[in-house]
Amino acid sequence: MKAEDLIAKAGRAAESARMLLDAGDTDGACNRAYYAMYDAARAALLASSAPVDPEIARTHGGLISAFSLHLVKPGRIAVDLGKALNKAEDLRLVADYRDDAVEAEAAAWAVREAKRFVKAMSAEFMSDPRRDDDPRMEP
Repeated sequence: MKAEDLIAKAGRAAESARMLLDAGDTDGACNRAYYAMYDAARAALLASSAPVDPEIARTHGGLISAFSLHLVKPGRIAVDLGKALNKAEDLRLVADYRDDAVEAEAAAWAVREAKRFVKAMSAEFMSDPRRDDDPRMEP
C-alpha cells in the first residue's frame, strides 16, 4: 500500500472515530482513533523513506518503535505526537480487550488526537496535505 492510500485510510478512520464518539460508542471511537494514527504513522514512515524492515512495521509495537526511532527522535515529528500514539494504543487495548469501557473524556481525547496526528503526518509527508476544510477531518 502506498503512503497516499494509507493517509486516506487514516482520514477515514479518524472520521469514523468521531462518528462513533458522537453515537456514544467510546470503545469503538478509541479503536478507530488508534487505527487512524497507526495508518498515518505507517504512511509517514513510507513517505520519509525511513530504513524500516517491512516485517518490523507489521506489528503494533514494531511500528511504534520505528516511528519513534526514525521520526520522533531525529526531531521530524514532535515528541507529543509520539506520546499520543503510545497513549492511543493503550486506550485501544483497554477498549478492545478489557471489560471496562473507556471513559468519554479519554475517548474524546483520542478522537481529537487522531485528527491532529493525521493532519500532522499529512502536512509533513504528503505532497497534498490535508486542508482544514477537508470534511473528512472535521472534529
